[in-house]
Amino acid sequence: MTVDLERQFNVLRSQFTHITALMLKNVYQGLPAENKKDRKPQLEKVMPTLLQTADLLITDFAKMVDKKLRSPETLKQWRATRKKIEEFIIFQYACKDLDLAEIEYSFAQKFYTYLTVEREELLQEAAAKKQIKNTKQILNYAESANWLGKNPIQKFRCGGDETDVPPLEFYEVDKLWRKEIQLQRLAEVRDVFIFQCFTGFAYQDVFALTSGNIIRVGIEGERWLIKDRGKTGVTEMVPIMPIVEEIIGKYLHHACNKVEGRLLPVNSNARYNGYLKEIAVVAGVNRELNTHLARHTFADIMLNVFGFSLEEVSKMLGHKTVRTTQRYAKVRKNKISQTWAKVRHVAFTEDGQLRKIAG
Repeated sequence: MTVDLERQFNVLRSQFTHITALMLKNVYQGLPAENKKDRKPQLEKVMPTLLQTADLLITDFAKMVDKKLRSPETLKQWRATRKKIEEFIIFQYACKDLDLAEIEYSFAQKFYTYLTVEREELLQEAAAKKQIKNTKQILNYAESANWLGKNPIQKFRCGGDETDVPPLEFYEVDKLWRKEIQLQRLAEVRDVFIFQCFTGFAYQDVFALTSGNIIRVGIEGERWLIKDRGKTGVTEMVPIMPIVEEIIGKYLHHACNKVEGRLLPVNSNARYNGYLKEIAVVAGVNRELNTHLARHTFADIMLNVFGFSLEEVSKMLGHKTVRTTQRYAKVRKNKISQTWAKVRHVAFTEDGQLRKIAG
């Protein structure tokens, strides 16, 4: 009873500046807070809890997925966030759910600590902050529906999307590609990973690739891979490089192609990432390999090794804006050095004297 009264009091506190014992008694008995004896009891507006709010958001998002306005993979992520919030509430508060009025700023920090330190399966910093960011959106959803006066964790900084993910060095990619791997299951996963490093396609897009995504472009009929991203629907397009052509040819007669019509033998996401950990050990690469690292590596190779512009890399990755691409691809010293070598003669002579340049 005490716990219920405290919760009801917190709800009242978010709605009224002055609270009386009678108001608390009324809401506890299911009556309006300011119920008068000479009035007939009216049903009070029911406020959803945190998890109920998450369920409502997920339901709305699922409708957009049905209309093909949002990605099914993103819907899975929302459901995963909801599950983690439920785990945290049970762990931290020893109850199954929380009223929205009970959530304070500290909720975000405690949730982050739980995900990165206390949970049985710990998350990396970027993944944990992504969960906090999703929780923010759930509370924003509640705020927009007038179930919450103000999002209490709005000011909690979520830098998950801006975390610097160092790409693989080019020599590391080469090392992975040239490594003789005897186990077929690992060799196949290695090939798919290298394919990603030279196409930039995300996991779900590589999984869904078919021969229909190979399009001939230009007068010479160059073979390109063109596909709408599963996540955003934005078209991504890349020329098929020789190494990619070799990998595609390797699996022309594989069951994935003959039976399922897919270009490559791509495993489930969990199994794929699990095998990549084995491959890193076998190949002697001191990095934690995962599917998203391949996408970052592609952006780095295109920008700093091959010399494509940021706008071109953005188009190949299927990003909506160049700003998103800037988080993937950082200009390196060698790129600046190469550009400087090309342009130094414009302003300086061979002996270092400043040239006279017409205005």
